[in-house]
Amino acid sequence: MTSNPHHAAERLRPRGREVAIVIPTFNERENVHELIGRLDAALTGRFWEIVFVDDDSTDGTRDVVLAVARADHRVRLIQRIGRRGLSTAVVEGVLSTTAPIVAVMDADLQHDEQVLPAMIDRLERADVDLVVGSRYVDGGGVGEWSSRRQSLSRLATRLSRLVAKMDLSDPMSGYFVISRPAFERSVRALSGQGYKILLDVLASAPAPLRVAEMPYTFRDRLHGTSKLDSAVLWDYGMLLIDKMIGHRIPPRFLLFAFVGGLGTLVHFAALSLAFQGLGADFVVAQASAAITAMTCNFFVNNVLTYRDRRLRGAGRIVRGLLMFYAVCLVGLIANIGIANVLFRQAYSWWIAGFAGIVVGAVWNYAASSTFTWSDPTS
Repeated sequence: MTSNPHHAAERLRPRGREVAIVIPTFNERENVHELIGRLDAALTGRFWEIVFVDDDSTDGTRDVVLAVARADHRVRLIQRIGRRGLSTAVVEGVLSTTAPIVAVMDADLQHDEQVLPAMIDRLERADVDLVVGSRYVDGGGVGEWSSRRQSLSRLATRLSRLVAKMDLSDPMSGYFVISRPAFERSVRALSGQGYKILLDVLASAPAPLRVAEMPYTFRDRLHGTSKLDSAVLWDYGMLLIDKMIGHRIPPRFLLFAFVGGLGTLVHFAALSLAFQGLGADFVVAQASAAITAMTCNFFVNNVLTYRDRRLRGAGRIVRGLLMFYAVCLVGLIANIGIANVLFRQAYSWWIAGFAGIVVGAVWNYAASSTFTWSDPTS
């Protein structure tokens, strides 16, 4: 009896994974081998895979992961170029696997992998959708955190209750295990903003998720540098705004409009300096003030509003600035045109003026997003 080569190939094919561990990375090369070894020991007896999602690290993290992946089919790599962010990295990692259970953890060895089997066991009872590794339930801890960082964490936790649909001790945790169906119910409503993917999932679920918490103690980082900075806090604030009003007004538009308001103050300050302080002709002073305000707006938007699409390098910045000038010029023409039409139709001057401002702002935002800070992934 001859053997069926198709059946032989099936026997050689790796069995489907019970659990996938999604690990976003950026410059974590020194932690890769240690983390894989710890997870291998912790998950003995389970069929697992690790999905590293690397945001184009500059320290060779990708090469280290690739070397391991070539020798161990349980390790995979997704390399992202031109985009960055923990939340979107996690989403891509989860969607890349077929495992029915997905764990999310950091690459910095600060999450206790020895708790992971118990978290998976708890989820497999099928009476919860999500198991969160918590630093704030009995038995958990934050390690050697400074009092400042503890205060910031408590504040962020309180603010999370503005959008979370349940009362958790640690909604800011980056360590959790979730069932695939629960993730898929939330994924299309995720904002992908910032670093707090757990809070995004909780706030995006169409119905409150069934959640259990399990204590663990947050470890100190052994290698690399912390990613916690002012930009992370800014992204967290944008996430809260997005979950509260994002279905009505895009948070990026609100930020763009806020920067435009600051630009108005810059404009009048520069106009006052040029016209009254330096005695320049009014037309010259007005033109220089407009250019100063637009330039200021461009650089502030580049750092804050479009931080995820930030233009870098002298050439791209100069081209972006010139494009921004052109966009704002068209917006100014639209502003004046709409206001003039409404005013001639007997609308109050302030209504006409406000309508012109809105039209100009919407144009500037849409055109800037499309031409000046186009999404590199689109």
